[in-house]
Amino acid sequence: MADVEMEVDEPGSPQATGAKVSDMQTRTKATAVRSIEGWIIMVTGVHEEADEETIHDTFADYGEIKNLHLNLDRRSGYGYALIEYATLDEARAAIDGANGTKLHDQPINVDFAFVRPPPGKGNRGPRQSHRGRNRSRSRSPGPEGHKDGEVA
Repeated sequence: MADVEMEVDEPGSPQATGAKVSDMQTRTKATAVRSIEGWIIMVTGVHEEADEETIHDTFADYGEIKNLHLNLDRRSGYGYALIEYATLDEARAAIDGANGTKLHDQPINVDFAFVRPPPGKGNRGPRQSHRGRNRSRSRSPGPEGHKDGEVA
C-alpha cells in the first residue's frame, strides 16, 4: 500500500474545485485559496453585541455553514467572524450578498479569509530569502580590519 502514489491537486486550484478563476478573485484581484475542508470567509466590523446565533442566522441564507468562529473585542466594540462553507458558490454568494450590509446598525465587510496576492511588482514570490544581500548595518572588522595592524 505504501507504493501507491496519489495525484493531488493544489488546494484552491481551479482544477481541484472545478471553479472559474474569476469566481475566486477578491475586489483587489487577489485569488482566494480553499482551506482543507472548505472556503472560509472573514466578516469584519462585527458589532460587540452580535452573537454566534445572529451571525449564523444572517449567513445561513447563503448556504450550509460548516464552521463558525466569532471573536469580539469588547474594548474596541468591534470583532470579526470566520465562516466556512463547503462550496465556492456558497462563499461567493455570502460575500456578494452581505458585504456592505448592516448588522446591529453597523456596516460589515465580507471577503475571502485566505488569498494568494495579486500578481504585481510588489510581490516577491514564495518565501525568498534576504540572506546574502548587502546589508546597510556595519559589521565587526576582521583581524585585518584594525588600524595600523593593531590587535584588539
